Amino acid sequence: MSQFVINLIFVGASFALYFGIAIWARAGSTKEFYVAGGGVHPVLNGMATAADWMSAASFISMAGLLAMGGYGASAYLMGWTGGYVLLALLLAPYLRKFGKFTVPDFIGDRFYSRTARLVAVACLIIASTTYVIGQMTGAGVAFSRFLEVSSTTGLIIASIVVLFYAVLGGMKGITYTQVAQYVVLIIAYTIPAVFISLNLTGNPIPPLGLFSNETASGMPLLQKLDLLVTDLGFTAYTADIPNKLNMFLFTLSLMIGTAGLPHVIIRFFTVPKVSDARSSAGWALVFIALLYTTAPAVGSMARINLIDTIYPQGAAAAPIEFEARPEWMKSWETTGLLKFDDKNSDGRIQYYNDKSAGFEATAAERGWKGNELTVNNDILVLANPEIANLPSWVIGLIAAGGLAAALSTAAGLLLAISSAISHDLIKKTLKPDISEKGELMAARISMTVAIVIATWLGINPPGFAAQVVALAFGIAAASIFPALMMGIFSKRINSAGATAGMLAGLISTCVYIFLYLGWFFIPGTNTFENVEANWLFGISPLSFGAVGAIINFVVAFIVSGLGKAPPQEVQDLVESVRYPRGAGGAVDH
Repeated sequence: MSQFVINLIFVGASFALYFGIAIWARAGSTKEFYVAGGGVHPVLNGMATAADWMSAASFISMAGLLAMGGYGASAYLMGWTGGYVLLALLLAPYLRKFGKFTVPDFIGDRFYSRTARLVAVACLIIASTTYVIGQMTGAGVAFSRFLEVSSTTGLIIASIVVLFYAVLGGMKGITYTQVAQYVVLIIAYTIPAVFISLNLTGNPIPPLGLFSNETASGMPLLQKLDLLVTDLGFTAYTADIPNKLNMFLFTLSLMIGTAGLPHVIIRFFTVPKVSDARSSAGWALVFIALLYTTAPAVGSMARINLIDTIYPQGAAAAPIEFEARPEWMKSWETTGLLKFDDKNSDGRIQYYNDKSAGFEATAAERGWKGNELTVNNDILVLANPEIANLPSWVIGLIAAGGLAAALSTAAGLLLAISSAISHDLIKKTLKPDISEKGELMAARISMTVAIVIATWLGINPPGFAAQVVALAFGIAAASIFPALMMGIFSKRINSAGATAGMLAGLISTCVYIFLYLGWFFIPGTNTFENVEANWLFGISPLSFGAVGAIINFVVAFIVSGLGKAPPQEVQDLVESVRYPRGAGGAVDH
């Protein structure tokens, strides 16, 4: 049986499962569409939250970034996991106690303002649409390879699939689909990692394998990797980061951006009680940890396997001939995500860092005229089983897993966008007398429009899947997170302060991002080239969300200090959300 047929079986079987669940759990009311009827079990909600949160960026792109970026890319790990803990401790239980459908719902009622609600809707749509671009990019990468079509065709197929079950089932369909997707993606991620760790280190547990000795050389794995990459002119894998300010701001931006992600926050509205929200947050952390403790091992081992493939006799020996390249390279070449350019016409594949001044003499001595292999970061996890010569069924499994990761998050984001438009914009602002049936129809139409826009932008993304996601987190960090924090923990912030803060944070962050990555991410419209020399104080567009959040807090407190305090009933509302009532005094046992 050919690899293509095996891939089709795995992908087809997983899709049949998702479609079946979507039809079984189709939403018949707005409550089922927005919050799955509010009756999801905490463990199932934890699993669905993990699938929702672990997107194409986590599954496909993060290990690729760790493989190529080494220690410097660990900010993604620290920021995303730290942010989830922030969300679970500081926001989720309180927002669940408030008991509304959406994030703009909370902001509109807490800040007693239609304008604040509309600004929150705008922030949510911009952040979520940017995030969806990353998911569709990841899904396009997976589809293009495993169904042997172009990445554009793959992206369009992915958008049709996710649209079907998200539009039909709403949150109810998405929740149970995400439970199935979590099972698929975690099995798909960990099984190849176990095989690869066994092959390289003899240790079946990938996180421990990362700190074990490589079987072939007897050297510690990370030391071997450092030697391999430095022998080819790259920075050592474990090397420290010179720009610590940027790394700190980037990690902080990812942390508070994670805590402000509307599609994850919505998940905590689907459980029956506040205690269930806390419980499901804990369960989600357990489910997330399974992937996030494995990712560094997957990334580092993928880098070793890639270099060993091209230099089978070691980095100092001649690389493989182009005609002798393995099948997996030929397969990925057809997608356009792996490219070979024979610059010195010797018929061999030279892979090295041609930007390294210290390596120029070595390259000239060997007759090399530039790096000849371009590897897209997003393919490394998906190609890992092929690089490591694992069985065909493992490759099929990772195909299904990659698609599950991208589609689960895309569905959650689309729901956040559609509920913001139908519930907060139409129902609460433009047309309060709309029927439940009309509201449900508006939600489905807005979801369709959102995915069309995301698909179009996904064809020309402003970066790798993880980088696009980082931009979305920066926008959420600068606009939504401060408003939620101040709404829960400060009785003094009024509607004018919250609105001004959100606008200041959103506009400053978006302008900074657009200056370097193109206005509204349209290719070729950027004002400055996105290189460190052009960044303000060395702060990258990916890191500016933390600065935007500080601007948001400062503006909100200044404007609120100049105006009136919120009405007493709003202050009482904040008090009731923050503190449990009727708990009684402490008992001396």
